Amino acid sequence: MGGGMTTVEGTRVFLLPDLGEGLSEAEIVEWRVAVGDVVTVDQSVVEVETAKAVVDVPCPYAGRVVTLHGAAGEVRPVGQPLITIAPLDGGDEPAGHATYREEERAGSGNVLIGYGTGHGGATRRRRR
Repeated sequence: MGGGMTTVEGTRVFLLPDLGEGLSEAEIVEWRVAVGDVVTVDQSVVEVETAKAVVDVPCPYAGRVVTLHGAAGEVRPVGQPLITIAPLDGGDEPAGHATYREEERAGSGNVLIGYGTGHGGATRRRRR
């Protein structure tokens, strides 16, 4: 049993959506999730800024974050990869603590970043 990268199979790449009015790019303001986080459908995963507005982008997939494509301050073209999500092993239940310990050993350490800390962007009004 080699503990290989089985999570790559079945991953889903979410592309930066067209946020309206023919805009061709958006700048990443702040990631709301980190690699290793478990996300749910329609959870806000990233805040981006276009020429017209600052927008929270929801993820259409549930699973574990595998890759964040781009860093805060980086401009991403519409239609390019934004985030890669791997399905959770064994259905919709989040994997046990062993997985998190494994990720911490791998140097991730920030598994719980952004949960309930209330930092960043809390004072700004969101328009829907």
